[in-house]
Amino acid sequence: MKLSKVLGSVGVVSAAALALVACGKSGQNNNSNAKEAKKFPTATPKKATKQGGTVTVALETDTPFTGIFSDELSTSAYDSSVAAPGEESLFDTDDQYKINDKGAATMKLDRKAKTVTITVKKGVKWSDGKQVNAKDLEYPYEILANKKTQAQRYDSTLEDIEGMKEYHEGKAKTISGIEMPDGENGRTIVIHFKQMKPSMYFSGNGCFWESAAPYHYLKDVPFNKLQSCDQIRKKPLYFGPFKLDKLVRGQSVTWVPNKYYWRGKPKLNKVVIQVVSPNSASQAIKSHKFDIASVINSQWQQVKNTKNVNWVAQVPLAYSYLGFKVGKFDAKAGKNVMNKDSKVANKSLRQAIAYAMNVDAVNKRYTQGLSFHIKTLIPEGFGAYHDSSVKGYDYNLKKANQLLDKAGYKKKGKWRVQPNGKPLVLHFATMSGSPNAEAIAQNYLQQWHKIGLNVKLTGGRLMEFNSFYDKVQNDSKDIDFFQAGWQLASEPSQGSMYGETSPMNYERFATPENNKLLEEMNSQKSFDTKYRVKVFHEWQQYMNDQAFVVPLSNSYSINAVNSKLTGYSTKPSQNNNGHQLWYQVGYAK
Repeated sequence: MKLSKVLGSVGVVSAAALALVACGKSGQNNNSNAKEAKKFPTATPKKATKQGGTVTVALETDTPFTGIFSDELSTSAYDSSVAAPGEESLFDTDDQYKINDKGAATMKLDRKAKTVTITVKKGVKWSDGKQVNAKDLEYPYEILANKKTQAQRYDSTLEDIEGMKEYHEGKAKTISGIEMPDGENGRTIVIHFKQMKPSMYFSGNGCFWESAAPYHYLKDVPFNKLQSCDQIRKKPLYFGPFKLDKLVRGQSVTWVPNKYYWRGKPKLNKVVIQVVSPNSASQAIKSHKFDIASVINSQWQQVKNTKNVNWVAQVPLAYSYLGFKVGKFDAKAGKNVMNKDSKVANKSLRQAIAYAMNVDAVNKRYTQGLSFHIKTLIPEGFGAYHDSSVKGYDYNLKKANQLLDKAGYKKKGKWRVQPNGKPLVLHFATMSGSPNAEAIAQNYLQQWHKIGLNVKLTGGRLMEFNSFYDKVQNDSKDIDFFQAGWQLASEPSQGSMYGETSPMNYERFATPENNKLLEEMNSQKSFDTKYRVKVFHEWQQYMNDQAFVVPLSNSYSINAVNSKLTGYSTKPSQNNNGHQLWYQVGYAK
C-alpha cells in the first residue's frame, strides 16, 4: 500500500520539503527556470558500472528524522528516505505504475473469486538469511489492524478484506480473509475481498499491503511496544539490497550490502544518508560534500553552474495544501466526526481564506519559479484523472471580502466577528524547515489581516516538523487551520487521505457526498476507465467547492548527482516503493 512518499503508504512531508523550500534572492527569470527544469533528464547517463565505492546522500531537514524503520508504522517521508537503501516493496511496476512480475513477489487477481494471490519468490531473504515467507506477508495486516500499534495507516479501504474489521475491533484473533495455503512457512497468501477494485492492478492502491514484515524477528514484541522497540528503531531487517550498519539517531544512517539480496550483489560498498540543514544545502552541493543532494528550488541560481554533477529532475506526485480542522478523530468509533461548531465550519470563511492567499507571488519570489500554483488535489501526473477545468482559488481579495460580508462576518473595528457577533480569532499552524518559511508565513498572515480576519500563528511561532504533526494528528485545540504537504501514492484513489475512517484525514471532514464519491472511485462500474475518470472529476469539483482542503503548490524536484555515478533514475519502472532501486546505482568504470 502506498500513499505519499512514505510510499508504502501515506507519507507526510513538510511544506518546506515541498513548495516552500525557499531562500536566497527573489527569483529572476522564473519562466526560464521552469523551462530549464523541463529539459532535465529523469536518469543519469547509462554507463558500465564498477564494483565498490561509497555514496553519500543529503537529507535536507532542520529537524532530526524519527527513525521508525517499519513501513507499517512510519508516516514521515524523511523516515522513508532514510530507509530506502534497505526497504524494498514486494512489487515492481511499469512506468504507468502497473504491477508486474519483476519484483520480489508476484500478484494474481481473480475477479470472480474476489481474491488476490501474492507469492514471494524463492531466494528473497531477510538480511539475516531467512527466506521471506507467507507469515511475513500476512503479519503487516496484523500490525496495521491491531489497535495497540496505533498504526496511522489503517483505514476502511483495508476493511474490504474479509475479517479485517473483526480483527481490528478485537472480535477475532486472526484475520479470516488471509489464507496461507502452504502454511506459514510457504511463500503464498490468498487474500479474500468483499469486493474487487479497478485500482488493484496498480501499485499504491491501498487495498492490499505492498511490504513484508519479518515475523520471526518481531513476533515476541508486544504490539504496543513495536513502534519503540530496538528491532524497529535500531536494528531493522529488510530484504532489500542493503542492511543497516550504523545509526546515529535522527542524524545519519550507514547501509552496507545485504549478502542475501535476491537480485545479486549491489554495486556499492556503502550508502551513507546524512541530515543537512536546508540553509547549508546549496553550499553542500557546490562543494561536492554529497554525491546525491536535492536542490532547494530557491537556491537554484546559486547551484546551477556547479561542475561535475548531473541534474536529474521530475515533477513528483506531491503538493502542499491548506487544511481546515472541522472535527475530531473518534478513536473509539474509528472514524472522523465533524463538529458543526468548529470555527472554520462555514464554507464561505474557508473559501475567503483561500482567495486571500497570494500563492503565485510567493512562488515567484521565493522558489525561483520552480514551484507552481495548483488548483486541484489530483495532480497532472495522474493523466486523465486530473480535471484541468477545476477553477481553484486564485488571488482575489475582493471576492474574499464579498464572501465574508455575505456570510455575516461583519467588521467591528479592525477585525471581523462571527455571524453571532462573538469575536473571531483563528489559529494557523505551519512548519519551520526552510530559510524563508517565516517570511512566507508572515506574508499569509498579512493577507488574511487585509480581509479583516484576526489570524495568529499557533503558539506564536513556526513549528518543528515532529511537534507540528503531533498536534495535527491529535486534533490540538489551538489549530483551526494548517499548512502541510503530501507525497502521494502512485494510484490516485483518495480514501487513505480523505476517507471517513482514515486517521490521516487530518481535516476530519466526513460527508455522505464525499464518502459516496470515494467509494465510487473503486466500484465495479469503475472497472470502466471512462466512468472512473468521470467520478474523479466530480470529486475534484466537489472538493474545490467545499474547500476543506485547498491545494497550494507543487514543485520541480531536482537532484544534483555526482557525474561519476550511473544507474540513478526517477522513472517508476526503475524505482521501488517510490524510491531509487539502490542495487543499480554505482560508479562508472
